[in-house]
Amino acid sequence: MRRRADMPLLGGIRPPIALLCLLILALAGLTAKVLGPAGDPVVPKAVLGSQQHFAEDGAIALRASIDERVTDLDRTAAALNAGKPADPERVLSDLSNTYQKWTGTTVLDLESGKVLAARGETIPLAWLDKDVLTGENALTPRMVRLKTGDVRLMTMALLDWKDRPQQLLIASNSLSVPAINLGPFRAMAVVARGGEVLATAGFEQAEALNSDAERSELNFLQKQMSRLSDRSAKETEEDPVSAREPGSRGYPGVSGTLLGDSYNGRIATAGYASLASADPAQRGSVGAGLGLTVVAMLPVVQEHAVGQERELYGLVAAGILVLFGLVAAALLWVAVQRPLLGLFLESRRLARGDLTRPVEVPRWGETARVGAALERLRVQLSGGAAEPGSGDGVGVGRRGRLGLRVPLALTAVLLLLWCVPVGLLLNRTDASVSVPSSMVSDQRDRTDLVADRVRRALNEAQADLVSITRLIDVDDPDATTGVLDDALRKHTRYGSLYVVDKGGDVVARAGEEPSAEWAEDEGAKDASLIRVAGEGGKKPVIQAAAAVPDEKGLTLVGEIRVEFLNSLLARPGLGEVRVVDAKTRTIAASDGFLAFEDLPRQSLTDLVRAGGVKVGAGPVENGLLIREGRSVTVAAAAPFSGGGVAADVGWTVVSWQNAKHFEIAPYEREDRSVLAGMLGLALIVVCLGWIHLVVVRPLRALASGAEKLADGDLKTVLYPRYHDEVGAVVRSLELVRQQLQARRQNQARRSAEPRLGAGGR
Repeated sequence: MRRRADMPLLGGIRPPIALLCLLILALAGLTAKVLGPAGDPVVPKAVLGSQQHFAEDGAIALRASIDERVTDLDRTAAALNAGKPADPERVLSDLSNTYQKWTGTTVLDLESGKVLAARGETIPLAWLDKDVLTGENALTPRMVRLKTGDVRLMTMALLDWKDRPQQLLIASNSLSVPAINLGPFRAMAVVARGGEVLATAGFEQAEALNSDAERSELNFLQKQMSRLSDRSAKETEEDPVSAREPGSRGYPGVSGTLLGDSYNGRIATAGYASLASADPAQRGSVGAGLGLTVVAMLPVVQEHAVGQERELYGLVAAGILVLFGLVAAALLWVAVQRPLLGLFLESRRLARGDLTRPVEVPRWGETARVGAALERLRVQLSGGAAEPGSGDGVGVGRRGRLGLRVPLALTAVLLLLWCVPVGLLLNRTDASVSVPSSMVSDQRDRTDLVADRVRRALNEAQADLVSITRLIDVDDPDATTGVLDDALRKHTRYGSLYVVDKGGDVVARAGEEPSAEWAEDEGAKDASLIRVAGEGGKKPVIQAAAAVPDEKGLTLVGEIRVEFLNSLLARPGLGEVRVVDAKTRTIAASDGFLAFEDLPRQSLTDLVRAGGVKVGAGPVENGLLIREGRSVTVAAAAPFSGGGVAADVGWTVVSWQNAKHFEIAPYEREDRSVLAGMLGLALIVVCLGWIHLVVVRPLRALASGAEKLADGDLKTVLYPRYHDEVGAVVRSLELVRQQLQARRQNQARRSAEPRLGAGGR
């Protein structure tokens, strides 16, 4: 029982050494697995992730487009209902002049069902029934298939004037993805709940190819789009919350990636995203409730597996680590564990009273100091002539000043010889890294998509102002202010709304104080309806304007918040995105920026001025890859193009990101090497730090206490700090101290007894 009580139960020197061996073996296995895989994926993760982001961008744009069209039609109907009754032809004329977004519009009489006016594409009316007009979901947008096979989204609004029969305003528009340049063989599709493809974009450009091989590949891709669309529709039926890992953020809807079949060394990759509201808690999004999915597909060249030398690199690195680990463990066993266990046995023997054999003193370090002190205590317990302070304890203490810190330092240096080269030298990349061409294309196309989205937002802002001007009555300032306040609450894109006269004086205002003056430009064209002011200030002032009808010289001006434009630019996987004007000065950015500051690199400025195309020789290749120093940057620029008043403002969206952010094989191997080196450093800190705190420091204190005890300090009580080998030696020394103290008291009592007897006689 006494022996069992003296044995260390937990802690000590053996657990950290055992943990060191286990962690080294685990790190070696991990190194062999991740530093030299037999082959990389046929499609890099970065390419798949880019297709997912592309589909998310398309879904955001389509959802915003649908919601804006529904909102615009409802706002137009509300403005008409608030005014005097209008002729149906006039209604459609004003609607088409304000918004150029519907393929067809119709006004019909609800009582008779007679078409009162029609513009554009003929709208079929067979889908109209009682449930559509009076049911629970009355006037909810409906998807209708035309005779041509195309699908249209029908949006409805009620025109209700006093003393007039109710009329129904119907507007149809396609469900196509944004009209952007997708490049050859890239395609996007809008898919219904059952997997039916409602609209596609991108194949039209590929159909112009002439060779039979390209035609064959086009047919293959069309079949792949149909299959992947069906799979995507099934995937998006899952709840968005359960589709993601707990606690993860990102796209509010369901999104992901799919791999299709391969053809002629190219494999079809697809990303999908369901239409979702920007705010998951928001339930008012019409587009999010239609159950649509956007699928983006791109064929990419399959990557070849890396050579066997990569696997050899990992095995060699793992083998070297195991070898260094064995040497480190042997060093700790010889220099620390074995002497400490010997001290434990020797101290327990002395505490039991076995004083026949001399103490085996280790050669150096704190254990040598403790061993020498134990030998001196053994001589004192046996009644020898050794005096306190004599012996070799002092000499050992001087020789062992560094003590067990030396083997710990040697072990750390040995392991650092593996960690530093692996973390800092192995698999390092430079500017020669090959970036997949699909990543470059995705950067360009996604930038084009963002530019289209910003342009549409500016067009919508100006069109909203045109709609608001119909409600302005300059003869009633209070009513005008009320209209502006109501519009400002409904449109978060504006910071302020105000009406100015021909001289620039503010007649009515809602929101913040105007940040810049609006001067009427005689003979101004549509491009002048979107302006930028505020040079020298903290923020650019973006102004949109619309003339107040029937009021010559009055203009409604809205200042668009820069934060609104910034929110349109922030997209994952696209890097830093900025909107610059014709002078390449920053107007908005996805990250922080200074008003009207220049782009951070001259190469980006050259790219913008060249319109996002090849700029000739120099650091920019094909206008998209920038190689500077050891880094590679993928950049793209997309000038505004298309219709609307914002088309000719001369703005450009430019984006760039370091290729190190891509999940491609060279950068992944570099990251894995750095991770292996950092794990090795963590292993050194944890295990050797454990040994230093739990063993070395208490052992140094023990050595000092043992030497003081051997020098005759019998008053200081020795308390063990841990229940381990060092603690067991401390407990044995405490027993020895008690024995020496009792021995000294007995000697003093025996020496006093003769003197007492002589005094009595």
